[in-house]
This record gives sequence, structure tokens and C-alpha cells, in this order.
Amino acid sequence: MKILETPVIAAIRRNHALEHATVHLLSRRGPYSQVMGRTTTDGFYIYGPVETKEVAAAASEALARLQAGEHELAIHPRCGTNLAVAGLLAGLSSFLVWGGKGRRLTKLPRLLLAATIAVIAAQPLGLLVQERITTSTDLEEVAIKSVTRQKVGRIAIHKVELSPS
Repeated sequence: MKILETPVIAAIRRNHALEHATVHLLSRRGPYSQVMGRTTTDGFYIYGPVETKEVAAAASEALARLQAGEHELAIHPRCGTNLAVAGLLAGLSSFLVWGGKGRRLTKLPRLLLAATIAVIAAQPLGLLVQERITTSTDLEEVAIKSVTRQKVGRIAIHKVELSPS
């Protein structure tokens, strides 16, 4: 069995796709709303100033649309995967430029250039990593179990719990 097909990782990838699709729909309904998500093994959280019924409706619509084949909803441009890919590439390119002989100060322009190129290259690569590794649109046997809300200070947190249908 491949690592991406293990039960826990497969569940996280599916939940991650549905989280992204839900955030897409919430953002389209209120383009100035600031929502973010975080995936768990049994669902995902939505953080931001939205009502529970809006989160529930967006999650239900997102699930239906992903199941109907709108797989592009599973990829989000502000996903943490993109940041991780950018950080990894920038760090690796900087490490490679910094090594070797020569004065450190003379390496600084090359280091900055290498890190900048790495971050630019990471943008499309991060989307590809989401598509191939960190999300899965295999949601045929997924159902929304519940949507609950809690408030921590002034932040509304919604938990969307999922279960096999």
C-alpha cells in the first residue's frame, strides 16, 4: 500500500480538498470575508466571521460540487502547502548558494536571487503538490456529520465533522 493510500492520510487528503472547496465558496459569497481552514483526520475547522448556517451550506455545496467533478475547487492559492513548498525551495536554494568557498558577503546577492527564483517557481509547484499529494477528490463515500460553532475570544471557529456515508 502506498503511503498516500493509508487510511489516515487518505482521510486527511479528502478532508483537505473539502476544506479548500468550502473556503472557496465562503470567499465567493463574501469576497471581503477573511476565513481560513485547517484540516484534521475527522473533518476540518473554519476560522472567521461567518455564521454556522453559511459554513454548513458552503460545506454541503462544496461536497456536492466536488462529487460532481468540479475538482478545481480542491486547490486553493492560499494553502499552507504553497508556503511549505516556497520555504523548502527558498531554503534549499539558499543553502546551495551559501555553501562552498568565498566570502559570505559576496554571496548575498546570489543568495537573494536564488531564493527569489525559488519562491517564484514555488507558486505553480505548490498548486501541483496540492493536486497530486495533499488533496484528494475521492469523496464519493464522505458525508457531513455535523457543523458546530465555538467562540474563542472574538474568533468564531466552526468544526465540520465528516464521516463515511
